[in-house]
Amino acid sequence: MDRSIPDWIVEHGVCIAEIRLKAIIIDQTGERGIYMDERLKKQLDFILEADKVKNIMRQTYLADGKRKENDAEHSWHLALMAVLLKEYAPEEVDLSKVIPMVLIHDLVEIDAGDTYAYDAVGGATQHTREEAAAQRIYGLLPEDQGKWLYDLWEEFEAYETPEAKYARNRRTGEGAPKIWEYMQELIDQHVEKGHVIDDMSKKE
Repeated sequence: MDRSIPDWIVEHGVCIAEIRLKAIIIDQTGERGIYMDERLKKQLDFILEADKVKNIMRQTYLADGKRKENDAEHSWHLALMAVLLKEYAPEEVDLSKVIPMVLIHDLVEIDAGDTYAYDAVGGATQHTREEAAAQRIYGLLPEDQGKWLYDLWEEFEAYETPEAKYARNRRTGEGAPKIWEYMQELIDQHVEKGHVIDDMSKKE
């Protein structure tokens, strides 16, 4: 078996190279060793691709209003909220499904970009762009894991299951009056600072 380190691993540091070598050492001969090697390469390719989500900037500001957040920060915060605020869910949800759902749902924006809620032009093509991105990005993984994440993404988008509703509502506070009341206070603060335009007041 070839034990040389491919260029793609050398470029991204010794730690990843060590992980891959350990997989090769598990079984230096036979199909199992080869399978582990190929599977891990696909998993690491996906992990490295997901790193790009840190460069996708959103239109929403951080709580302190100093700058806008990126997709990675957004997804991490949603996961934290999902864990801590489960007791406010209107129905029982499975966090083992919710957590990966909120962590991977915005990876499609690596290709499709962030479509702002009020971007009517971008919204018209959003689903098509994100569907193509989902096929490519989740397709980097081994088939079983790629299908698992793609199915979770589709479930999130469909907004039908308790888990999908809970995951999406962590973004808006819907379905939990106490949370929405607190979030409304934060929104009002950002309106005062000029970070958010109060469209409702303008209509009045």
